[in-house]
Amino acid sequence: MIASEARLRELLVCGLSGDRPAYHLFLQEMSTHLRAYFRHRLGGLPDDVEDLVQEVLLAVHIQRHTYDPAQPVTAWIHAIARYKMVDLLRRRGRHEAFNVPLDEESDLLESTDNDAGDARRDVIQLLEQLPDRQRLPIQHVKLDGLSVAEAARLTGMSQSAVKVGVHRGLKALAAKIGGRK
Repeated sequence: MIASEARLRELLVCGLSGDRPAYHLFLQEMSTHLRAYFRHRLGGLPDDVEDLVQEVLLAVHIQRHTYDPAQPVTAWIHAIARYKMVDLLRRRGRHEAFNVPLDEESDLLESTDNDAGDARRDVIQLLEQLPDRQRLPIQHVKLDGLSVAEAARLTGMSQSAVKVGVHRGLKALAAKIGGRK
């Protein structure tokens, strides 16, 4: 965590001095931490995570001149992130806005996107256990976001067969996850 703080601070300071690649890398690394930070706190609002990440990065960019290099960069960004999150919850009229824990800025670096990567690998491993007539429709419709008609064209299956493949495949996955064969 200390190494991440030092690295982020160095990238930001270099960016503030005109090093565009360093600033770009700073924003990329911060977006990874912010995304995980918001996912952890807003599990019930997944659609808002990316919007909040972009809002925070924009606020960081606009207010970059206010950053004091003598202070931890994560404390500065944590304050911005928390403000944006509470502001979103207030706009939505959610009572949770007043129950957001006063966590420390170190939580920002403890959050990573590894959980999402791990989950994706698990899903891929489970899907590989399914026959193509179930795996492909799930892949195309549920993961890639294609319509049933598009998936049917890609796989050479009828639209009904795609729908059945999705249904049976999801049922088979649920059984595998539940420990049944």
